[in-house]
Amino acid sequence: MRIFRLLPTRRLLLLLGVSVVVLGTVAAIAVGAIRDAGSPPAPQPLANAIHDAVTATKPDGVTARVHFTNNLLPTGALTGNVGSALLSGADGRLWITNDGRGRIELQSDAGDVQIVWSPTELSVYDASSNTDYTLALPHDSSGTTQPAAPTVPTIDDFLTKLAQHVGLSDAVPGVVAGQGAYTVTASAKDPGGLLDSAQVAWDAQNGTPLELALYAKGYSAPALALQVTDISFGAVSSSDVDVAPPAGAHVVDLAAQGGASSSTQPDVTGLDAVQAHVPFTIAAPDTLNGLARADVRLAGSPDAPAAVVTYGEGLGAVAVVERAADGGASSNGMLAALPTVTVGGVAAHELATELGTVLEWKNGGVSFVLAGSVSSADAEAAAAALA
Repeated sequence: MRIFRLLPTRRLLLLLGVSVVVLGTVAAIAVGAIRDAGSPPAPQPLANAIHDAVTATKPDGVTARVHFTNNLLPTGALTGNVGSALLSGADGRLWITNDGRGRIELQSDAGDVQIVWSPTELSVYDASSNTDYTLALPHDSSGTTQPAAPTVPTIDDFLTKLAQHVGLSDAVPGVVAGQGAYTVTASAKDPGGLLDSAQVAWDAQNGTPLELALYAKGYSAPALALQVTDISFGAVSSSDVDVAPPAGAHVVDLAAQGGASSSTQPDVTGLDAVQAHVPFTIAAPDTLNGLARADVRLAGSPDAPAAVVTYGEGLGAVAVVERAADGGASSNGMLAALPTVTVGGVAAHELATELGTVLEWKNGGVSFVLAGSVSSADAEAAAAALA
């Protein structure tokens, strides 16, 4: 996870959008069989509905129309060119093969976004900035046999344990995108954080995901959602999923940006141990805005080390990434699009969303990024204690 903690804010937003889009679609390659438009399926226990989905026969491919919702950015939260479909939401199309490849095309007046993936790599081309974001994906190349599908009792036992932390609804029968479907809502029991619930719907006959939505506390509309509006099953041509970005696109390796490409960085934890590996004094008070310090961990690369300090536990935790400042202004490039606030007498750039807040500032030769599923007021109070 250290990759995401160290990325510039707009790249974090792009990755967040990508993560939701891919999460709601890539599982479709593993399940399914051809079916016609349906009516609501018969009610059954959640464990049985999940078992039916994961044991269904895999389809030859999936073709669909989708709608992506992104309500994370309030009006005026960013300035400049923010027409990316990943940041504003858009309609689009989806293609998935049965061998782990896929493509989503989101359309907007500012230019399309092309999300292309295989078992080994994810590529996100944003035409609004002519930038291709790439990320190598973990992949098991050992050729080992896939484990057997879990039984109903195994799934039921897992759900019982999960229910200690998450409120789970029944598998509610309905119709989604013209398909008989089950919908399940998972509600956070952790009182911390701004996340209220997640909702997922899947085809009752073949298990294909049809909707994934995240809801923030106090909001009736989803903060992030991917919804299939029309779907068909059948073979998908390689030309529909093997789409390369334009030759002149600017390529950004997200793993390298986060410093995760280095395999020589030691696994170091604890304030004293991490302090010995960084060229600046780590700001890590015992408590931060009422949250106890939970962990200090070395991140980044050997030539650009960083300290990640976490406070609190669960959904209400706050993470602070500290690294030596580059000597420039308090923010530059894409981070300059964030509004400016003052914390502890220091200018900071802030992004406040329904699901959390990100603050970035520089002080005393150190660059800080604070992020958490907390309100802007709580994030600013925490930042003021460090600034």
